[in-house]
Amino acid sequence: MPRRAIASDDAPKALGPYSQAVVSDPFVFLAGQTPVDPATGQLVDGGITEQAEQVFANLTAVLVEAGLSLDDVVKVNVYLTDIANDFAALNAVYATKFSAPYPARTTVCVAGLPMGACVEIEMVARRP
Repeated sequence: MPRRAIASDDAPKALGPYSQAVVSDPFVFLAGQTPVDPATGQLVDGGITEQAEQVFANLTAVLVEAGLSLDDVVKVNVYLTDIANDFAALNAVYATKFSAPYPARTTVCVAGLPMGACVEIEMVARRP
């Protein structure tokens, strides 16, 4: 089956030549989202907790556009710029978004993210 792009007006526009998500049935691959407020195009104010909440709001908007929810997510990749200080707070937000069985997850520390964000998250979801 050919791939097709998914785009939500309730999530930030792509910063480059990529799609917010691509469907390749039965999977939906979501591009990484940073804590950009789609209404302003700016990073949200606050630290890791506020930024993680915005990232999940952005990803949820894309999932909804694809007819899915966080319950359909099977894999998550998290990128943090300060894993030593932000890992626990990220986990606290993450735990409010998913329930067992949790998606598989990788969390890595990176040197930097677009616009100075402290977190970026990408996901893979599966259509039921």
